[in-house]
Amino acid sequence: SPAGRTESPMAAPRAAPRRPRLLLPLLLLLPPLLPAPSDGLGHSAELAFAMEPSDDVAVPGQPIILGCRVEGTPPVRITWRKNGMELLESTHSTLLANGSLMIHHFQLDGGGSPSDEGDYECVAQNRFGLVVSRKARIQAATMSDFHVHPQATVGEEGGVARFQCQIHGLPKPLITWEKNRVPIDTDDERYTLLPKGVLQITGLRAEDSGVFHCVASNIASVRVSHGARLTVSGSGSGAYKEPTILVGPENLTLTVHQTAVLECVATGNPRPIVSWSRLDGRPIGVEGIQVLGTGNLIISDVTVQHSGVYVCAANRPGTRVRRTAQGRLVVQAPAEFVQHPQSISRPAGTTAMFTCQAQGEPPPHVTWLKNGQVLGPGGHVRLKNNNSTLTISGIGPEDEAIYQCVAENSAGSSQASARLTVLWAEGLPGPPLNVQAVSVSSTEVRVSWNEPLVNTKEIIGYVLHIRKAADPPELEYQEALSKSTFQHLLSDLEPSTAYSFYIKAYTPRGASSASAPVLASTLGEAPAPPPLSVRVLGSSSLQLLWEPWPRLAQHEGGFKLLYRPASRASFTGPILLPATVSSYNLSQLDPTAVYEVKLLAYNQHGEGNATVRFVSLRGASERTALSPPCDCRKEEATNQTSTTGIVIGIHIGVTCIIFCVLFLLFGQRGRVLLCKDVENQLSPPQGARSPRDPGILALNGAGRGERAQLGRDKKRVDAKELEQLFPPAGAAGGPDPRPDPRQDPGAPVLCEETQFSRLPLEGFSLLEEMMSEAKAPCPGPAATLPPQDAGPGLLSEGQAPRPSTAPTAQPACSGQ
Repeated sequence: SPAGRTESPMAAPRAAPRRPRLLLPLLLLLPPLLPAPSDGLGHSAELAFAMEPSDDVAVPGQPIILGCRVEGTPPVRITWRKNGMELLESTHSTLLANGSLMIHHFQLDGGGSPSDEGDYECVAQNRFGLVVSRKARIQAATMSDFHVHPQATVGEEGGVARFQCQIHGLPKPLITWEKNRVPIDTDDERYTLLPKGVLQITGLRAEDSGVFHCVASNIASVRVSHGARLTVSGSGSGAYKEPTILVGPENLTLTVHQTAVLECVATGNPRPIVSWSRLDGRPIGVEGIQVLGTGNLIISDVTVQHSGVYVCAANRPGTRVRRTAQGRLVVQAPAEFVQHPQSISRPAGTTAMFTCQAQGEPPPHVTWLKNGQVLGPGGHVRLKNNNSTLTISGIGPEDEAIYQCVAENSAGSSQASARLTVLWAEGLPGPPLNVQAVSVSSTEVRVSWNEPLVNTKEIIGYVLHIRKAADPPELEYQEALSKSTFQHLLSDLEPSTAYSFYIKAYTPRGASSASAPVLASTLGEAPAPPPLSVRVLGSSSLQLLWEPWPRLAQHEGGFKLLYRPASRASFTGPILLPATVSSYNLSQLDPTAVYEVKLLAYNQHGEGNATVRFVSLRGASERTALSPPCDCRKEEATNQTSTTGIVIGIHIGVTCIIFCVLFLLFGQRGRVLLCKDVENQLSPPQGARSPRDPGILALNGAGRGERAQLGRDKKRVDAKELEQLFPPAGAAGGPDPRPDPRQDPGAPVLCEETQFSRLPLEGFSLLEEMMSEAKAPCPGPAATLPPQDAGPGLLSEGQAPRPSTAPTAQPACSGQ
């Protein structure tokens, strides 16, 4: 097979057992020893496999040849490994001219000689490097005894009979069947032979009766099973029988390009119809798909896409009645490369990267080899992306080699190779000498060196490479320095930390090789003040909170806590706390005192500065006094009296409602009486009107304030308010549709409750008061009330009275 390709086992065994291998034709087909020398260009300049050994099965005592052909720049040396160990030449095996290996007499354990079974690798090497082929597993051909023999069967005419035998062997045995010691006629469509050792006979007839044997054969041996008799009885009763699946599909695990056989045998009356589907609903397809017998599904040249759960269904014709059985098919694919690594050339001191991507089922595992040896991460070598990317930083002459990517899974393995060439310019300076690093402080290190021994005239500068000793190489950083600088002070480093340093000299043509790396650790220092916060928990307790510092524990450190009342000179403490603690509670403190709290961190280098906090507990004690604890007995008594208060409240509410209703009733009655009184006053006079008539006086009363003033000043109320109640026609706001009683004496006067509702109820008491005052003697003639324009003057309930500006009338005189 071509390089990087894995040969899969054949789907079917050899047709002719015990056929000996012909060594001479194979030798005649072998290629010449090595490819012709090339000019160093093209693919032959690289070292690669044109053919690799593949898995095979050997017959004990017979010869076997493991093929290997290599292309590359000569001279090329080829050797072989068995189970990882170099295989030495002997009389038992011979290295052929083209690099293939021939084992003259394949043997198993016994007779004091080791078994030839194992994993073989072809190894090729030239001046550029070394490559190793894929592993080829060589096993001896075997044949076991039958562990399942066919069983006697009785069937009805028109029915189904099934025989099965099972046997293990390498290679996989070929199964055939005999009836009465005669091979059965495979041209009869009623006879179905499945590769897994199953014989199905449908539409049974009387002549099918006989003794059946299973015959298994491969290159190792031939085995014949026990006989099993088939008895065919008369035709069935013809009664209805539910569809039944006698044998359903089994779970299978195959490799790509093999053949999958999914068996399904169903019976019933009428004969059921067998159909296949996938459980995931995807179509099965038609290419490479066929049905053997009455319902066996055959998938030739399987691929990974054929993996899935297959469902066999037996349906009764014309109905929905059916029975199902299912089996899972798993198809594995050997590892194969999607992206091969490419040979590269890089200047010394730079970074080289190889990328190798492989696919397969299950997903393959990738490993790297350098000149045939397993290459792991470490130093300047890094593996990323599930080992698919190999990165080599700061390459030098020792990194020049052939690198191989090996992808392997349970179905097989593949390999691909690439060469790294390190470009080294002539006349480059050597590495800087006597590199030293000395710690100056907790954050500074001084690095010094001497110039290289040779080729120093073209040096244009130096580059100092720095990284923490515990960090990977990719976290390295550099500082460029002038060619006249031979020491440098590095600052801003971390305390108590180990650093790695190395230096390169640069010229216009490239960099020198790196100096030997040196290590130096910065000095330690006392830790910084920790951040501290204080919470008052009560009148006599505090909680202190800060950030934990796990790094302190690495340097034998922790925290120290001290506290005191501000009025005292001495502190309580120190209280030693581990570095992982982040809080502490102080209790039994003086509620009236102000406390000073100090927290500091320490390590083996000393104590750091303290964080100081002042906190007063007086506020907490005052809040406690203002909010005394619950008096449970008082609260209980309050709960006992709550019911009584609710009852009293209900009685008060009912009483208020009754009074409100009475108030509304009496108010309505007062409005009616007042309305009637106004009608009498506004009706046309039948004779001389007495100035003592209380109607006008009653209408002039507008509020409590005016009533008091009338009682003191003995003045008449302005009659203008009457016109406000009954404005004349043509007043502002539009014509009034009500008739004017002064212009039409005979017209009835309508009383509207909405208008008179604005008069206060105190008008009735004012009426009596005014009548009593009207009996006083009048010194002059009676004054008349001249008509005036309607204007504001009436008050609604609760409104304050306004002083009257209209001329007041003299009190009326009795007898005038």
